[in-house]
Amino acid sequence: MATPISHSDGLRRPGTKPLRSSSPKTQYLILYNFVSAVLWATVLGRVLMLVPLVGFGRTYAGVGNFAKWTQTIAVLEIVHAAIGLVRAPISTTGMQVASRLLLVWGIVNNFPSLAKSAGYSSMLVAWSVTEVIRYSYFVLSLSGYSPGFITWLRYNTFYVLYPMGISSECWLIYKAIGPASKLRQEYAWFLQLILLILSGYGFICSVYTYDVTTAKGHEGQGKAVV
Repeated sequence: MATPISHSDGLRRPGTKPLRSSSPKTQYLILYNFVSAVLWATVLGRVLMLVPLVGFGRTYAGVGNFAKWTQTIAVLEIVHAAIGLVRAPISTTGMQVASRLLLVWGIVNNFPSLAKSAGYSSMLVAWSVTEVIRYSYFVLSLSGYSPGFITWLRYNTFYVLYPMGISSECWLIYKAIGPASKLRQEYAWFLQLILLILSGYGFICSVYTYDVTTAKGHEGQGKAVV
């Protein structure tokens, strides 16, 4: 599930001098976000290279395990929120990380044949682009810079990447229900529940995105009239 956008990230105004903080906390967070950005950039690069060369059917073989462990590292973000290292609600962070772990461990890892579909590749593209932007944003912000272009990407690519990501996730969950029922019926019921929750959440976010986009359009028309 895509990371929600919050406008309370405490952006600094353009022109602010970079911070030379020696705080172990700040240095650790810079390192964590930098490594995460590099890992997700690697996932993105592999997917974009593999799909044209070998097709969707071979994407998992080339990047599946790497993407799985890259996403698993995000469990640290739950720890960060739990110990107060970052200002993020642990419940929201936990749900976001857990939903992705369900995809990479509970679905694709158990039913790798599902990863041969375009939905798996599109999910990885949506995740990796989102995370490269997000982690790069945090690296620059924690370093004291005002990443204007990265900030713009962070708050605008959401409108494209979120629908792309959640629709891919829902597709994979839907396709996994059949195979899961052969293993254990309760597993299939659980996936049906998750699919219902994600679909409802996706619908709410789609309505929100439409409202925001419409509001911006009306605002632009009003400025044009003036």
